[in-house]
Amino acid sequence: MTGHGPHGHHQQSAALPWEPVLVSLVLTAAAVGYVVLAARARRANPRAGWSPWRTGLFLTGTALLAVALLPPLATAAHGDFRGHMLQHLLVGMYAPLALMLGAPVTLLLRTLPVARARGLTRVLRSRPARLIAHPVTALLLSVGTLPVLYFTPLYNASTGDEALHWLLHLHFLLSGCLFAWVIAGPDPAPTRPGVPARLVVLGVAITAHALLSQAMYAGFLIDIHAPVAQVRAGAEAMYYGGDIAELLLAAALVTTWRPARSTAGPAGTAARPVRPPATGAHLAPSAGSGMTGETSPAPPFTARQAGNSGFHARTRH
Repeated sequence: MTGHGPHGHHQQSAALPWEPVLVSLVLTAAAVGYVVLAARARRANPRAGWSPWRTGLFLTGTALLAVALLPPLATAAHGDFRGHMLQHLLVGMYAPLALMLGAPVTLLLRTLPVARARGLTRVLRSRPARLIAHPVTALLLSVGTLPVLYFTPLYNASTGDEALHWLLHLHFLLSGCLFAWVIAGPDPAPTRPGVPARLVVLGVAITAHALLSQAMYAGFLIDIHAPVAQVRAGAEAMYYGGDIAELLLAAALVTTWRPARSTAGPAGTAARPVRPPATGAHLAPSAGSGMTGETSPAPPFTARQAGNSGFHARTRH
């Protein structure tokens, strides 16, 4: 049931003085580290370079996280459900999409020493990674956990517990990055079905967000201790803001669409489609291949070589 009166416990959960400083340091370190690695990739392989669009997208993601996690929005979100929902959208949907379109894994593979790059690809190809990186798993972790947050006392508990509050932020960010990565990320992934299957998963996510926001607006099964006007405004933000974020994700996904080429057979016979290589077939870099930033006449590592064909067809790294 949604509360109608003041929610004083929200007011008691003011941000600790060190939080803005720590958040600023972490986000600055992430942004600077990415820029340094991008410059290293360009120096190591000038012919391949590194796309400034990728760098711009990653920096946009860190900027969106700064807006969400620093005052004034972070302060307002403690006492206003509308602020919480805006935080949720930025941390869980918009920032992850921008961060993953920055291709951080590919950048690491281009700049790490060969031995460490091989270690990273072994992790990506491991059985646990294949399970976690499956689109259905990503859907359950990102969208499937929202009813647990809003249909149980968990959200109300998080407003009065700073540690739980930050754990929810971390969950939103990691699950959002996972979903964006496996659905439309340019980085190699151990388990990535074709575009039609990923569109189906994305459609399920859109439907689930719409149903949840409508239930929130109607007060159906919702357990949020906040004024009704705030809850309804938050539901509208989830409905429309979530749609925009998922449309952007769909746009990023369809850029990977490349119809299967077909080879003409003998006269009178049907053409046979030429299927692209299976996703993850070429995750492991090889020494001297240019995958880790080593100078080599071989072409640079891109997600296309890992089975995510087409996303880099018009963008040089």
